Amino acid sequence: MKAMLVKNEKLVMSEVETPSPKSGEVLIKVHAIGINRADLLQRKGTYPSPKGWPEWPGLEVAGVIAEMSNEAIDGANFKIGDKVCALLGGGGYAEYVCAPVGMVMPMPKNLSFEEASALPEAYATSYLNLFFEGKLQKGQTAFIPAGASGLASVAIPMAKAFGARVITSVLSDEIAKKIEPLGADVIINSSREDVSSVLQCEEENGNPVNVSMDCLCGETLGKSMPYMAEGGYWIVISTLAGTESKVLLRPLLTKGLHLVGSMLRKRSSEYKSMLLTELVEKVWPKLESGEIQPSVYKILPFEQANEAQDILERGENIGKVVLRVCNE
Repeated sequence: MKAMLVKNEKLVMSEVETPSPKSGEVLIKVHAIGINRADLLQRKGTYPSPKGWPEWPGLEVAGVIAEMSNEAIDGANFKIGDKVCALLGGGGYAEYVCAPVGMVMPMPKNLSFEEASALPEAYATSYLNLFFEGKLQKGQTAFIPAGASGLASVAIPMAKAFGARVITSVLSDEIAKKIEPLGADVIINSSREDVSSVLQCEEENGNPVNVSMDCLCGETLGKSMPYMAEGGYWIVISTLAGTESKVLLRPLLTKGLHLVGSMLRKRSSEYKSMLLTELVEKVWPKLESGEIQPSVYKILPFEQANEAQDILERGENIGKVVLRVCNE
């Protein structure tokens, strides 16, 4: 089979052996691949696949079950030929990939392979950090910065669908206009507005942040945390805007705030399986009803994997970038 191997920080189409499912695994014929910023880090050599996964990138795919181990047949509701999407530890940039059956989900009805491939990583990450880590409740306020990112394009509508108020940030009025359909209640233009000052005003107006799912961090984190709600959760999922911040400990203490680091990729397969089971139960019906809609920015052929990653590198996308592997 063909897979995209990393060579000199470039993705190179290469011939590799087609995998066979081990105990408890299924083999998926890949139709579409969701691109994630973690893939860019892996291409640069700073975010390798966890032990036991293929060396090439790819955290989420959609396709058709081609083969199943006996244990997977006995322990799951899937059969060969089923349309599925899957969360992976790596190895998704390929024509076939094996995954533990607990990390495989049915494709939501009425979605294309391309739309379904944009679900597993971004939706699992958003659900994990908003609801498991952040304990977000209906009527509370969530701060989800980098509103034009592929992750925010999922997290904002998800939080809104569960009854939360959402604040986000972008770099220009033009981008703010483009993300209006996501439904955020407040869009901060951080090129001319100070994020922490806006959050301070929100607190003074009775809308303090209960949960932040923060992929940026940097100095804004420390400046903003004092204006959170009592018992609030600031969830650090990446540090794109900087790895250092001055955190004032007094409000952390007096408000009982929580500063939490969270990485989906480091969770065990068992934990991910539990998370995905709840995701299918709680979020899939909202996708099937149209209450939440996948946001796909652009679809490129598999051969253009480098170009697809470059779109993320340049920050052009509002929504997910997807690779199409086959049209069958």
